[in-house]
Amino acid sequence: MPSQAEPQVYLAPFYANTSKFNPQGQPLGKVLASEPAVSTVPGSKAWRIVYVSSDGADRPTVVTAMIAVPDAPAPVGGRRLVAWAHGTTGTARRCGPSQMDQPAQPLNQILLPSGTSYNDFGLPAMEALIQKGYVIVATDYQGLGGPGDHQYAQNVSNGRDVINALRAARNFKPAQAGEKAIVYGWSQGGGATIGAAGQGAYVKAKGAVAPIDLLGFIAMAPQDTGIQIPSSITTEADAATLIQALNHQFSNNIFNFTHLVMMYWGLAAAQPGLNLGDLLTPQATAQINDIMRRKCIHELSASFSYSYGNTYKQMLKASPINSLAWVKAIQSQAPGLKPMAPVVIYWGNEDDVVPPVMHKLYFEAACRQGAVMSRIELPGNNTHFSTPAAAEPFYLAWMDDRFNGKPIRSGCPIN
Repeated sequence: MPSQAEPQVYLAPFYANTSKFNPQGQPLGKVLASEPAVSTVPGSKAWRIVYVSSDGADRPTVVTAMIAVPDAPAPVGGRRLVAWAHGTTGTARRCGPSQMDQPAQPLNQILLPSGTSYNDFGLPAMEALIQKGYVIVATDYQGLGGPGDHQYAQNVSNGRDVINALRAARNFKPAQAGEKAIVYGWSQGGGATIGAAGQGAYVKAKGAVAPIDLLGFIAMAPQDTGIQIPSSITTEADAATLIQALNHQFSNNIFNFTHLVMMYWGLAAAQPGLNLGDLLTPQATAQINDIMRRKCIHELSASFSYSYGNTYKQMLKASPINSLAWVKAIQSQAPGLKPMAPVVIYWGNEDDVVPPVMHKLYFEAACRQGAVMSRIELPGNNTHFSTPAAAEPFYLAWMDDRFNGKPIRSGCPIN
């Protein structure tokens, strides 16, 4: 497990001060601090908040988020509430999207020509949602603003941060948020979305600031590595073969390789006892244990490329050790079934970042559990990064239907 001291990387005072909060004994979703933030969307206000969450092992955490609220008066019963779960931004504490100078704006993606920053930030469909009177809360996830190593791509932990962000929005008086809520997320956030969907018992558990009634989950290109792990893997030899297959699957380019290493980092952060040195060379392990706390996703890829060039695969051990423990750890972060409310998955046919087989397997498994599911290939040729914009008109209508109580038919195959 990562154990080095956190490097001295600048954090704005609001985020640096989160280390002073003690979440022990605090109710889930309690707002510990807030400050105004800039919103670029007319008719809205925004704040940064600090709130209490817990990870997959039920350890209390301090998490940061951003919340956007319409200027118009709230209706009786409170405003409709949605939670945005963002895609991969990195593992360092400075990588939370709420830390941007103008965090409340439409989704701003670095890899698209319109991107204006070193990282993705902002809220998809923000203008439309604000016009409809929705409150939008967007977690940074544990470790991306608040203290602790970020549990990257750990669907259970990330999903709990989403759930508790909804509770925090209800606890934040200026939001005047009602009980009914929907989650929408993309990529890592798609994984967090289906991770949240499977935690019905956690949503109903006592010890939270306010109840929430989740009406549905919108997962765009959701990642879920655990669903790919066969339950038949029970020996060290079979587990080593599977780890080597994962390494091969995600090493086709430096960008996807960075995601792979981040996933291993997140597993080690989530589960004490795992050692990155089981899977990586000693040189790579020492470098990664430092760099993961300094840089965001695209900076990480650039640093790996600078240090290793086309030899980046040599960071991986040819023969991993303790593989069965790693395989079990990956399996443990797969989202629980069955989802507590309808789930819709949107995906693009040219996605080479999150293999579509991941959400196909999740869809089939959830259907077998009797869930109300849909999995929709977006029209046209869509990459991983064009998926949020391409899906927007579809999920906005789907949201409205859920809040309006419209009946929904499952897209699961009939056996």
